[in-house]
Amino acid sequence: MLFRRARVLPADAHKGINAWLLYLAMPAISFKYLPHIQWSWSLLFPVAAPLIILLCGWIYMRVYAAKANLTPATTAGLTLVTGMGNTSFLGFPMVAAFFAEKYIAIAVLCDQATFILLATLGIAIAINAPQSKNTSAWIFIKKILLFPAFWSCTLALTLPHYINISPLYPFFDKLAGTVAPLALFSIGLQLHFTGYKSELKRISLTLLYKLILAPALLILIAVAFKLRGTIVQVTIFEMAMPPLLSASIIAGEYELDTELTNLVIGIGLLLGIVTAACWWFALQYILP
Repeated sequence: MLFRRARVLPADAHKGINAWLLYLAMPAISFKYLPHIQWSWSLLFPVAAPLIILLCGWIYMRVYAAKANLTPATTAGLTLVTGMGNTSFLGFPMVAAFFAEKYIAIAVLCDQATFILLATLGIAIAINAPQSKNTSAWIFIKKILLFPAFWSCTLALTLPHYINISPLYPFFDKLAGTVAPLALFSIGLQLHFTGYKSELKRISLTLLYKLILAPALLILIAVAFKLRGTIVQVTIFEMAMPPLLSASIIAGEYELDTELTNLVIGIGLLLGIVTAACWWFALQYILP
């Protein structure tokens, strides 16, 4: 943020950083961790948690929209940022910092599940907003399916069964190590908070679910089913991340009140770092 305010870098400098992250560093994360995952029933929780949060977020926003008389476009935009978290750009470095770098493998599962939801239910939510513009859903879905994170995850899960990629592990390790610093640096370059006062109520109610109610719901589910361990903790920690940056892409494509959704994402990023840290401490006591 200081670099942006000092105008040391060009206004769109984050685009170059994001290109490195999306096309090199984050695919390397998949190749570094996914081939080594020991698959078990316990990994169903990281895969199912994003779906639970999105569906409950959809219900939450429908109830709020009915009471606040929100337009369909605003409701759809807030549903996108309410139901999906920043499980990669912020989630990966946060998991590495609060747990250990090896647990990014669990974060990758959460992130891929979130990405699939964005490409399917996220598009469906956007299309069903009557005020969104008439854009071909197939063209947009095709773009998302060609997203590097999707095919890198697919290749990381399949190639090791046919080809020995172990000589490339040091290469993947070096690329993956750039995710944490560059992702946080890119986020800082993009944060803007102008005009938030007039939308404070909507922003607060949206972030109330994403940062507080959503992780609390998963903790209740974990306690009810007697789920314990680091996998459960990392999953809930990932679901406590602030709104997904990529949700703003769909919101912009379908004109879903982008000004408000971007404010929710920006403010959520700052608050999410603090609330996620609080959830980490809570998880150590509630789900040891």
